[in-house]
Order: sequence, then structure tokens, then C-alpha cells
Amino acid sequence: MTGDGEGKGGVFGAKLALSRALGAASRASGRGGGTTLPGRVLLRMEPEAIARLGGGLDRGTTIVSATNGKTTTAGMIAAILAADGRHPVHNRAGSNMTWGVATALLEQRGDEGLFEVDEAWLPRVAEQLEPSLIVLGNLFRDQLDRYGEMEALADDWAGTVASRAGLTRFVLNADDPLIADLGRDPGGERREGVLYYGIEDHSQALPELQHAFDAKHCRRCGHPYAYERAFVGHLGHYSCPNCGARRPRPEVAATKIELHGMKGSRTRVRLPSGEFELELPLPGLYNVYNALAAVAAGLRLGVAPERIAAALGEMRAAFGRVETIDVSSVPVSILLIKNPAGANEVLRTLMLESRERESQSEGLDLWIALNDRIADGRDVSWIWDADFELLAGGVRRVVCSGTRAPEMALRLKYAGWPQEAIEVVPEIGPSLDAAVEASPRRLFALPTYTALLELRKLLADRGLAKEFWR
Repeated sequence: MTGDGEGKGGVFGAKLALSRALGAASRASGRGGGTTLPGRVLLRMEPEAIARLGGGLDRGTTIVSATNGKTTTAGMIAAILAADGRHPVHNRAGSNMTWGVATALLEQRGDEGLFEVDEAWLPRVAEQLEPSLIVLGNLFRDQLDRYGEMEALADDWAGTVASRAGLTRFVLNADDPLIADLGRDPGGERREGVLYYGIEDHSQALPELQHAFDAKHCRRCGHPYAYERAFVGHLGHYSCPNCGARRPRPEVAATKIELHGMKGSRTRVRLPSGEFELELPLPGLYNVYNALAAVAAGLRLGVAPERIAAALGEMRAAFGRVETIDVSSVPVSILLIKNPAGANEVLRTLMLESRERESQSEGLDLWIALNDRIADGRDVSWIWDADFELLAGGVRRVVCSGTRAPEMALRLKYAGWPQEAIEVVPEIGPSLDAAVEASPRRLFALPTYTALLELRKLLADRGLAKEFWR
């Protein structure tokens, strides 16, 4: 049971109490910080607080990390555990660096942990929490000015996996060569305790490799990979012609997938013990990947397959991950975009929506907010690698917002979007209101990360969405 048992009444207990009080005061002030301030204060006073508090999680800890999809995957695992009567300590608000993990440990009670962790912070958090299960989804090019090349992150992750060999079980994406290789030892043999997941429905492969294609070279010998097919960015079926390294066969696999636009998908999932049909109310192939990771994690955590399927069938999106909120009677569907691979999957989903409206001679209404703050990455050149051309001809109107709204508008112009359909309103609030007012039906909102936070605060202040910490 996590809490202040290790230092109740002592110095550590006093630090816990002070951190909680400051968090409560921050929330009461309405100025934000409720998901990070308590943890920041605690870690400043007690750098090993995560290890001390995490030591009370008697049923173990699960860590989820990925460039794209970790919030949704962790939310799916939480839903699976809830269906099994288990309610882990979980940083569900999405604050996934050390202070977010510390805040969750500080303010929640439970006997097991579930934490989504930022890619760069995975080694540090894993060292302190000593997790019983680590779920690794993907590595994409993202915020190079903060993290550097993804191969460097893969090397850091490899060190973490090697250090936890024999102590931790792993759920790994077989379709990402950077992730799949972590499940092999230096001799190329599969590590003990590794469970792979992936997609095996060839009909969902891209017609050609996308421009936003990241993992090109074998981690073992440096030779270019040969791809039979790709599904999302560099996720797919690959092999190295030089050393023979290839995609491992996944134990948890999507063998048949039907995508239904924003309505979700239907997937046949193969398990080691059989198969089941999964009705997922979240759209896109990227959410099929998230669901497969959650299914594999649920199996590792001892949840029955039928309970896993039922829990995912009732899954609801986290804020900004395809959640829909009514604003002035207009449904606003919010889809986070933050790098080329993730943006492309959102655009593919919207392309299905656009095709449905073609018969009615209607186009999509969009609001796109591009920020370049520290948490977004200062370099926004990634928008030129995202395939906005997919929606050329399928858009009725778009309002561009954020600190780099003019650059977004320019990108859309070069993507072939009608110039008369593009409006630039940099401020988040006025731009959203303008987009909603001009939309006769559904509005699709595509914010980058800090723009999403601004949008969430705006909607919370209007009483339309929950605050971060609730």
C-alpha cells in the first residue's frame, strides 16, 4: 500500500504533507500545476521519493512508454484492470515525467502501479520503481531539439531492458524494429519474459512507404532494412538482408481489421490461447496498435481475455485523444498531433470521414493549432513531413491557430488546400470560437501538445471539460 507509511510522523512524512498541501493550494488557486507541483516539490526535498513510495506497491508496477500512444495505452490498461476489480496508482492526467509519477504516488492509494513515462525519463523511472512489467510501443522522430535522434533513445532503452533482464517482463511491438530488437540479447536470442504484439492483416498496409519513415537501418549491423509492408510510419514487416535480423512473430496479433473512420474499428485478435473479436470505439490503425499493447499487458497481468475484450469495447478516449466535446452545440472532436507519424494517422482517419461526406458534397471543418513551446519542440519543420495532402479537396474550412499559425497556413496552402478556405487567428480562444461559429456540424480540432493544454484549460474554465487532476 503506497503512502507515507515509511516515514509517517517523521521527516519524510512531513515532506509528504507539505507537498500535498502545496498541490491542494495550487489547484484551489485555479492556476494549474496540480499534476506536477506536488511531485516537483517532493523530489526537490527527497530525490529518492519515487523509490520510497513505489516500494509500497506490493502487487508490482507497470510502466508504459512510447513516442505515440502511451497515454491511450495506459488508459486502456487501467480500464482492463478496473474491469478486473483493480484500481492502480496511475498518473492518468498524462504528466509523465518524474514529477508526474511522484505526484500520483503521493496523492493516490493502491497496491499496484501503472505509469505512462516520457521516453527520455524511462531509464530513471524504471531504476527507481523496479517495475514488474514494461510496455514499449514505438519510437518515432519527435522533438529532435529536446531528445536528439531516436536511435539514441533506443540505446538508452536497450540499457534499461538489459539491466532488468530476468527481473521484469516485457511487452514489445514486433512491428517497430527499434523496439523489437530490445527483446533480443547480444547474441540475437530472444530474452526471457518477452511478449510481442503486432499487426498481420496485410490489407491495412500502406500503398508505399511514407515520407515520414524513420527506422531505416538495422540496429545490429547498420544495413538498410527491407520492408515487405508498412502500416504506420516505419511500423511493419521488415528484415535485414545483411545479418538476417527480422520481425519476430507476435503472440498477440491483429489478423483482420475493419476501420470505420471516427466510429472506431473491429479487429480479430489472435492470442496464445485462441482468438477474440474486439470492437474498439476509438478510430484509426494507431489505436489498434494501442489496443494490442493493452491486450498483451492485460494477459501479462493475469486478466482473462473475455474481460479484456469487454473493457476495451467500452473504452473512452482520454482528453485530446479523439474525445468529443460539445461547444455551443457543435461537437468538437479533439485529435492530438505532435509529429509526422502521429499526424499522418490522424489525417488518414479524417480522410475516411471526408470520403463519407463526398456523396453529400460536404467538406470537413477543422481547427489546427501549432505551437512551438518547449514541450512541443521549438522546431516545427516536422509539419512538412506530415501528409496534409491527403485532405486536399476534402476540407470546407480550416482555422489555423497557435504561436506558429502562419506557418501552418503556409503548409496547408502548399498541400493544395484552397487558400480561400484557410483563416489565421493565432489566439486559441478566439480562433476556436470562430471555427465553432462557422461550423454547421462537426468540427475536428488538431492541436499540438501545449495547444492541447491551452484548449483543455479553456474548456475547463467554461465548464465543458474536467480539470487536469480530476
